[in-house]
Amino acid sequence: MVHLRVIAPHEEARKALELFRRTPTACNIVYLKGASVEPAGDLVLADVPREEASVMVGDLKELRIHEIGSISIEPIDVQLSRFADQAEQAAPGAPADAVVWEEVEARTSEQAELSVAFLIFMVLAGLIAACGIFLDSAILIVGAMVVGPEFGPIAAFCVAVVEKRGRLALKSISALAVGFPLTIVAVFVASHVFQATGVTPETFSERDHSLSTSISNPDFFAFFVAFCAGTAGVMSLSTAKSGALIGVLISVTTIPAASNVGVALAYGDTDSWRGSLAQLAINVAGILAAGILTLWIQRRFYRARRLRHLRDEESREAAGLPVGVSATTRGPTRPRASS
Repeated sequence: MVHLRVIAPHEEARKALELFRRTPTACNIVYLKGASVEPAGDLVLADVPREEASVMVGDLKELRIHEIGSISIEPIDVQLSRFADQAEQAAPGAPADAVVWEEVEARTSEQAELSVAFLIFMVLAGLIAACGIFLDSAILIVGAMVVGPEFGPIAAFCVAVVEKRGRLALKSISALAVGFPLTIVAVFVASHVFQATGVTPETFSERDHSLSTSISNPDFFAFFVAFCAGTAGVMSLSTAKSGALIGVLISVTTIPAASNVGVALAYGDTDSWRGSLAQLAINVAGILAAGILTLWIQRRFYRARRLRHLRDEESREAAGLPVGVSATTRGPTRPRASS
């Protein structure tokens, strides 16, 4: 279940209240007149199944509540209620498969930021991976994969493409375009320092570093694994299966590939750094392709559900909304998450 909190002027709040009351999937509805001080207005609370959350928020946005008031969406981890059980049964589909698009947008917008923290984590992950490459330690390579924050901007770019949000796409690309080169430079400098101080040997032999060899030799399976991981990663962000994300981070060698580029450059191994760069490009491309395709399919399911909801005469007429079309599109609707 998802808890919706609506603050709006009296007229719009009453419309939201009627919308919830006439919708069989809404329950635990509370209305407090004049409860909000800033912005001034009424407070409406309701619980809806996760699979209906974006549909209901779409109606609230048609009432312009997000412009003249506020809409808050909060997940409910545990709820003991017969009314909630009945609401869940009335909602088609499974909660675990549902996508709350506003939640996805908020997550990915935050993760796409080119921040100091993002760059620090990228550099730290690259340095850990470099140590794993020098020591030929799979444990350190896995640790670097977990520390690396690069999946956030990649997922944000997928959302931006599906929702046609150019600004978010630019933010995501900027984070990746700065993060990966900075990581490579940091590893390159660190490798020279290690070499000059005698921490690492003067020569770097692939025979003694099997992990470096595997990273710098991309093949079909590199793309296949990245594609599968991209699908799982985007689904973990968009559905309730967020625990799967750690597995995704471990399965794709984006950070180790970038780190191996820096190590190979420091030792003048042309074939190795070129192969590692190709590995990095293949992995990122595979994740992007899978992420965009996964979100596009999920979006199609949402649009179908939204179209069915727009034909619900009872709830939409009670809220003063047109039946069969979206008030924000003024025509045969192709609803977006923001509609």
